[in-house]
Amino acid sequence: MARYSLHLGDCVEWMERREENSIHAIVTDPPYGLKEYTHEEKTKLRNGRGGVWRIPPSFDGCKRSPLPRFTVLTEADRAKLKDFFSGFARGAFRVLVPGGHLFIAANPLLSHWVYAPFIDAGFEKRGEIIRLVKTLRGGDRPKNAHGEFAEVSVMPRSGWEPWGLFRKPCEGRVQDNLRKWKTGGLRRVSLEQPFEDVIRSAPTRPEERRVAPHPSLKPQAFMRQIVRAALPLGEGVVLDPFMGAGSTIGAALAVGYDSIGIESDATFFRIAERAIPKLAALGAVAKPSGGGRSERVQGLAAGFTLPLEL
Repeated sequence: MARYSLHLGDCVEWMERREENSIHAIVTDPPYGLKEYTHEEKTKLRNGRGGVWRIPPSFDGCKRSPLPRFTVLTEADRAKLKDFFSGFARGAFRVLVPGGHLFIAANPLLSHWVYAPFIDAGFEKRGEIIRLVKTLRGGDRPKNAHGEFAEVSVMPRSGWEPWGLFRKPCEGRVQDNLRKWKTGGLRRVSLEQPFEDVIRSAPTRPEERRVAPHPSLKPQAFMRQIVRAALPLGEGVVLDPFMGAGSTIGAALAVGYDSIGIESDATFFRIAERAIPKLAALGAVAKPSGGGRSERVQGLAAGFTLPLEL
């Protein structure tokens, strides 16, 4: 029976208090622009106007989710970004067991700023998971000159989202690390199929957004695949230090893994408290990474419990 615990507060401070070598995997979608989740910018987002958040127009009867404009970051913003992720990377390295993996969402414009501190902290970069997803980000014509430059896009329209994959070095051989720490590799999809680094993904479904309204909510069909892969033997604890509305914890609950979520924003924390059991109970539809027809991705656990302290 899967268990989870939720904590309201700063994740770096929480990791400083946490016992060393006590987390088996980290799966998280951080505020990788940092500025977009300051109190000032979140206030503008919730008011529906101004700031770093771009509110896309509604069309085809659908209301699109707001997107942060990372091109507006200054040199000072980028320096703060580096300092922030350096502190987080050191904390993550401390709490992860040897061989533990870290999956961290990024953005094509900022991924190098996010990834470098983890390498500096001692992590091994093990590649990237590419989430193939069409969004409204990019592809726009020059601002206030749409007619004059009708055949020009300022940057390509995004069709993918990178997730950095890092590993704390193993103690000895992978097989030795697996026996001692239950980590060091990634869980295969099946005996015949390994976990792959390209995953086809639709945008988050409306029913999930209704349950867990958050501007960066990731779909369960995608999250369950990477969360499941994070524990090679299906044993251990998954941590999401930037929980948001709880998509990682909901996915862990659905696949039967123990997990811990940390969130510094009280509004998002309350949303996650209510949303996690509902997200875990939802069925998830995904396209296999190798193509082919869509299939249902169900939770692997026979059931789950109410939150317990881990």
